[in-house]
Amino acid sequence: MSALTREEAESLIQEVLEVYPEESKQDRAKHLYVNDPETEKTGSCVTSNRKSLPGVMTARGCSYAGSKGVVWGPIKDMIHLSHGPVGCGQYSRAGRRNYYVGHTGVNAFGTMNFTSDFQEKDIVYGGDKKLAKIVEEIDTLFPMNKGISVQSECPVGLIGDDIEAVARKCSEEINKPVVPVRCEGFRGVSQSLGHHIANDAIRDHILDRDMDDDFVSTPYDVAIIGDYNIGGDAWSSRILLEEMGLRVIAQWSGDGTLPEMIRTPKAKLNLLHCYRSMNYISRHMETKYGIPWLEYNFFGPTKIAASLRAIAAHFDDKIKDGAEQVIAKYQPMVDAINEKFRPRLNEKKVMLYVGGLRPRHVIGAYEDLGMQIVGTGYEFGHNDDYERTTKEVADSTLIYDDVTEFELEKFVDKIRPDLIGAGIKEKYVYQKMGIPFRQMHSWDYSGPYHGYDGYAIFARDIDMTINNPCWKNMKAPWKS
Repeated sequence: MSALTREEAESLIQEVLEVYPEESKQDRAKHLYVNDPETEKTGSCVTSNRKSLPGVMTARGCSYAGSKGVVWGPIKDMIHLSHGPVGCGQYSRAGRRNYYVGHTGVNAFGTMNFTSDFQEKDIVYGGDKKLAKIVEEIDTLFPMNKGISVQSECPVGLIGDDIEAVARKCSEEINKPVVPVRCEGFRGVSQSLGHHIANDAIRDHILDRDMDDDFVSTPYDVAIIGDYNIGGDAWSSRILLEEMGLRVIAQWSGDGTLPEMIRTPKAKLNLLHCYRSMNYISRHMETKYGIPWLEYNFFGPTKIAASLRAIAAHFDDKIKDGAEQVIAKYQPMVDAINEKFRPRLNEKKVMLYVGGLRPRHVIGAYEDLGMQIVGTGYEFGHNDDYERTTKEVADSTLIYDDVTEFELEKFVDKIRPDLIGAGIKEKYVYQKMGIPFRQMHSWDYSGPYHGYDGYAIFARDIDMTINNPCWKNMKAPWKS
């Protein structure tokens, strides 16, 4: 059951739209939807991947953020150079909790900020010579790096620097891949295009490189793609895959390495976690190398079991039996978690507004705890994301694309959910309103949330948040 009837939800959307000028009202109406499971092509009911309205507060990022912050940045043994002013690189550094194993500054560089620190003279005279010098210095100072990616910021595209020529020359000189990534922030309507650009750079510069001759394939080789190891998520997922008998030969981007990326075309199956950011490279490998790919979901025991069985279906009886053994092994743990937390969380209402895969992937985990999703939406989703999402939520659930801060606040004020799961930009507004909030981009400094171990942490965190007695003592300062 939704918190609102269909009539109430539709009325709420109309109430929110009334504040806009006519043209803006017509535009935003296409991005707001009340779910109807009987609609044949529900994804087409939500307009998505369009420019945000000028003047409204949007939670979106830019193309540079999608490439550097998501796809390339977590590759730990490469150095990712933010080519442009210092601010973008500093803002994108060490914020997403992409855990990795290694010695920072020696053979791992994920939490370090490398920038060309553009000044006015670089805008006027170009930054090509500066870029070449920086690559040379980086390789001298950090000799154990496996390669360098050049992540273009806005000025680089505006002044027309030929980073491709510099990258080719530098790559020959240091005998390592130097990858130019044309992810200038102004490109596209959100960070989503940055994902696509980054995938194309991996396709063009990484996948067909020579790999180690001593690699020996097995029938059970898989690759984890699009898991960024937030709080250790990819490690939790990898445990289950290996327990069922598979061999993970590559894991990226989180805790990923360049050799693993190069090795990926040897996999028998690509396991795709974040569909939005990595479906492009998965489709490419299916077309070029004949590697099938499967989107999986390791949030909550119901989805974990379904995903393990779907993965096992691509292999023989040994793996199928292994999947059942894994599910059976963790069932007592799941029963204990549900017995403890479901009575405390049953029928609590949740509203989500996140990026990537989470507006739909985490739904099952909440429902395993007896909670209801009453609203969900993407910062930068596409129609195929909504096509998948509307099948996961109940009738009359509010669905919102690139929701403005005004719209989301109005929806929350009307529905009064028991929990909001969104990003850092929303967090403090709703906490000040006295509404429990979890930061669902980086797990609010907790995690992992993937896998059975992650479900235990997730349940604890949600209970700790919702049932904290502090909320009843909160009053929004603007109401004082």
